[in-house]
Amino acid sequence: MNISGSGSSSESVREFILLGFPCSREIQVILFMFFSIIYLLTLMGNGAIICAVFWDQHLHTPMYILLGNFAFLEIWYVNSTVPNTLIDFLSETKTISFTGCFLQLYFFFSMGSTECFFLSAMAFDRYFAICHPLRYATVMTRQQSFNLAISCWVCGFLWYLVPVILISQLPFCGPNAIHHFVCDSGPLLTLSCAPAPMSKLISYTLSSLIILLSFFFILISYALVLLAVLQLPSASSRHKAFSTCGSHLSVVLLFYGTIMVMHVSPGSSHSTLMPKIMTFFYAMVTPLFNPLIYSLRNREMKNALWKVLEKFKMSLKVFDSRPSRSVK
Repeated sequence: MNISGSGSSSESVREFILLGFPCSREIQVILFMFFSIIYLLTLMGNGAIICAVFWDQHLHTPMYILLGNFAFLEIWYVNSTVPNTLIDFLSETKTISFTGCFLQLYFFFSMGSTECFFLSAMAFDRYFAICHPLRYATVMTRQQSFNLAISCWVCGFLWYLVPVILISQLPFCGPNAIHHFVCDSGPLLTLSCAPAPMSKLISYTLSSLIILLSFFFILISYALVLLAVLQLPSASSRHKAFSTCGSHLSVVLLFYGTIMVMHVSPGSSHSTLMPKIMTFFYAMVTPLFNPLIYSLRNREMKNALWKVLEKFKMSLKVFDSRPSRSVK
């Protein structure tokens, strides 16, 4: 490894080293297998939700259109970090280029910001459907849900653009070792040769704003939903409403509980192990659990997933029943 100790210009650092989880070679292989299993299960679970929403006409509603986009987001969220992490587990150098590091930083934080916007949009959708059911069908049309999804994508990818540009313009003279398995803004700001209070302030402010504002918006939405649900006349209606919203709340608590410790809690950057654990949970565990939570607690989604499985089985039977061509 070429860990720079000093330098005189920002051009001296052309690559960074992601130290990841320093341990023996045997443990690295075990971690590689563990992360690979989580990665594959995440792709399969969220891919199944996308297929179910796409193929089942009953799921072409605002709630499931947002859910399909959310599952698509989760696939790209893990793809922004996990493949490079898997390579590093088996690599001796564990290097990432200067450009590659900042591209990963941008996409990783953009995906996280987009997830905050989508969770807020899904909370608003549930609030409107339960608290204003008579107006819901006319206001939240399919076109409106697509517009809402596009807005989440655009706002998410614009939110953290300025901090990434500011941090990338800082001088990096050495050392070039990042005590993380992803390119994060905190370690990169620490590695800068010159103090950057403005870049740090903007980065911390934007991260905290998107997390806290979206979290409080979701809490207010579900507080209003709870009041509306408690006023429903029948127990079955209350149970259905709680079941629909319960899955969303589970995802919210899992995601925000870890991300707040990482990006909002004061002094969270002092430890080198805690950021890795928290990042692992909100960047890998949450995308893995999301399809399980939504499918296991939602009858319509379970039925749609069974239909997808049946179509897959029928496709395999048709493929296997094809007569093989004889080679002359």
